[in-house]
Amino acid sequence: MHARLQRRDIVTFHASRTTLLLGGAAFSGLAALPAHAQDVAPDADQPETATAAQDSGEIFVMARRRSESAQDIPLAVTVLGAQQLAETGAFNVARLQQIAPTLQLYSSNPRNTSLNIRGLGVPFGLTSDGFEQGVGIYIDDVYYSRVAAATFDFLDIAQVEVLRGPQGTLYGKNTTAGAVNIRTNQPTFTFEGNAELSLGNYEFKQARAAVSGPLSDTIAVRVAASLTDRRGTIFNVTSGQDIQSLDNLGLRAQVLWQPTDNLRVTLAGDYNKQDADCCGSVFVRTVATQRPLNRQFAALASALGYAPPSRNPFDRLTDLDSTLEAGNVIGGVSLRINWDVGPGTLTSVSAWRHWDWKPQNDRDFTGLAIVARSQNPSQQDQYTQEFRYAYTGTRFDFVVGAFAFHQRIDTQGTESQGAAASRWSIAPNNALAFDPTVLDGLTARNTQFLKSTSAALFGQLSWKVTDAFTIQPGARINYDKKEGFYQRRVFTGTGVELRGTETDARSRAQLGIFQPQLSAPQDSDWNFTYDLTLSYRLAPDVLAYGTYARSFKTIGINQNGLPTDANGVPIAAAGTIRPEQVDHFEIGLKSQVWDRRVTLNLAAFRTDIKDYQATVTNGQFGVLRGFLANAGKVRSQGIEADVSVRPSARFSTYANGAYTDAKYVRFVDAPCPPELAGGTTVGPGQTPSPAGTPGGLSPANCDISGQRLPGVSKWAFAFGAEANAPGSLFGEAGQFYLGYDGSYRSDFSSNASPSPATRVAGYSLSNFRAGFRSDRGLNIFAWVRNAFDEDYFEQLFIAPGNTGLIAGLPGDPHTWGGTVSVTF
Repeated sequence: MHARLQRRDIVTFHASRTTLLLGGAAFSGLAALPAHAQDVAPDADQPETATAAQDSGEIFVMARRRSESAQDIPLAVTVLGAQQLAETGAFNVARLQQIAPTLQLYSSNPRNTSLNIRGLGVPFGLTSDGFEQGVGIYIDDVYYSRVAAATFDFLDIAQVEVLRGPQGTLYGKNTTAGAVNIRTNQPTFTFEGNAELSLGNYEFKQARAAVSGPLSDTIAVRVAASLTDRRGTIFNVTSGQDIQSLDNLGLRAQVLWQPTDNLRVTLAGDYNKQDADCCGSVFVRTVATQRPLNRQFAALASALGYAPPSRNPFDRLTDLDSTLEAGNVIGGVSLRINWDVGPGTLTSVSAWRHWDWKPQNDRDFTGLAIVARSQNPSQQDQYTQEFRYAYTGTRFDFVVGAFAFHQRIDTQGTESQGAAASRWSIAPNNALAFDPTVLDGLTARNTQFLKSTSAALFGQLSWKVTDAFTIQPGARINYDKKEGFYQRRVFTGTGVELRGTETDARSRAQLGIFQPQLSAPQDSDWNFTYDLTLSYRLAPDVLAYGTYARSFKTIGINQNGLPTDANGVPIAAAGTIRPEQVDHFEIGLKSQVWDRRVTLNLAAFRTDIKDYQATVTNGQFGVLRGFLANAGKVRSQGIEADVSVRPSARFSTYANGAYTDAKYVRFVDAPCPPELAGGTTVGPGQTPSPAGTPGGLSPANCDISGQRLPGVSKWAFAFGAEANAPGSLFGEAGQFYLGYDGSYRSDFSSNASPSPATRVAGYSLSNFRAGFRSDRGLNIFAWVRNAFDEDYFEQLFIAPGNTGLIAGLPGDPHTWGGTVSVTF
């Protein structure tokens, strides 16, 4: 039995080729990376299949909740192995977008992180707890509801699978745009381990290690740890510190109990902590708005004697004067049971997750004491239970499952105004603008909670009608309930509470910044969704497929406060937003020729979403940071292709490309871009002023139908090559290698309503690596990332107040270093 257990738990694949998967509308993003970079772990529950595949060079995935060859499934999935991730510097989800063109991740801090596929997933901008994620993150079958988890380092990863398109009939939590399925290395019944150390400029240090082995004939354990540290890439002249640093710690332990061949019970726990000097921004530019000229950035800065430390954002200088903190702790415990029952496997996954977020920000983006303090710490507890049965047969395969989810998030927010707030935020024709005590110390204290509960039944059937033709239907029924609470209390600098009914001029000026509010939105909803995929094998290595999926994103609630009417009264009807209705179409072709040395995949997709859940950003300080609303309809469509060529074991190359046309089909009442905002709202019979007219008339909202969705480039590419030659080093036989990985993204909008002021220009990045791999697990290499020191932005931000200030987050500069790793 032990020999079988050993094979089941520790066998790994060394793929003889690079395979990039394309599936229903997405080509697999990294097809042609070198074979060594595609090392992946097989499914421990399918040892015979894994062993049979080892010599053929196939890559096995769990994308459909059972072990299958990646190239044989009609599903959009990119497979990334552990060695590939390490050598390309993709040590967290945020860095995957450089090697997976259809993935977009934007993060101004861990909480405000957006993970999208093909431009869809979550609204671009400030994150709200009140909506669901469109791209699900799963680690060892456990759903992670907070995208903040994407900012942590990968820890003892076996492989990452990026699935594109709706996944509600396969996965516990419904996801409308895709899923990131992460699998860690499992405990083994023979002793093994690995260790890695990287050093680089900016005082970069990263150490990772894992060890695994038996405690008895039936119990095995695995423990892993990761530590990453790097000083920041932006210098704060006010504090004298570098910000945007890295300070990550990760710990994971697993215990496997396997009393028989057909029962495996795994108890896992993890703890991840971040304590970086983060997060800030730099001055980028100003844009003319429709505010009166004396209330725009240049005039206000001059009146207060202020100038940014540099007007060149790539000097990487800032002067933020508020305390910055991004304390982030995520951890949890899971119990996974796999029991071979009859012809299939019954799986139970029980999990508890906790998230503790402790931020401090500078929301005015300047060195002025306008917003003195801005922080919204929160704590989340999440409980999930999934039951699943997976069957594989000669003519029929199927997966059926049930899923339950409960989440509670508590948030305690504090936002205070500073000594410069009066002059900045009160019109200068009001004498109170020149009295700093009016707003100095004005504080809003927010208390809120969210309770979210959902339950679902789901399943998918694969019917092999003939050896070539397969029909694959799936269905899901889902129930969701959300309950929220929000209370804002407002206090003057002397501690007096404002009730919102005060009529004196001083109080009205203060209430123009913060209004007390109380709301308790709640809603529930049932949804039934389904999908159908047809696939036909045109030749042994050529698969054609087509998919239609009807999916949904459930109801949302405005958890951060409600918008108000002209009289300042909260609009109760805005407390909840309608679910999204998703229609997804895709066709594709997966093919390999020349004895599988060449992979060519093509796909076309179209996703229409009615009642798209968008984020609306309010331009004033503290009135309302942002709220959710339904846009009429959006559409993402495009063509994706990848090609990889491996003519011999000594050379491989790949090129992947995606054209994505993602736009608002109908959004007639969207927030206006900064150049059309800040003026007096037009009344009946009036016409809005041209964009950028100081003191002009601004529309109440704007029709942005036909304009591009934020955060997604029309064109995205990833490409590279590696060559190697046999040799020896330190008496170890192996190969010397030289590799290159490049990427390009065209321009994209960094605001929900497109504006020239928030257009991020396209950019390209180049990464090189050179080193030696031994046949016995030693790998030594030097690396250079952003080799040509490309200046680019990850995001641009519109500063609050409609003053025309645009701030930004520059991407990482040129970095270099070296890595030594060993597997034993």
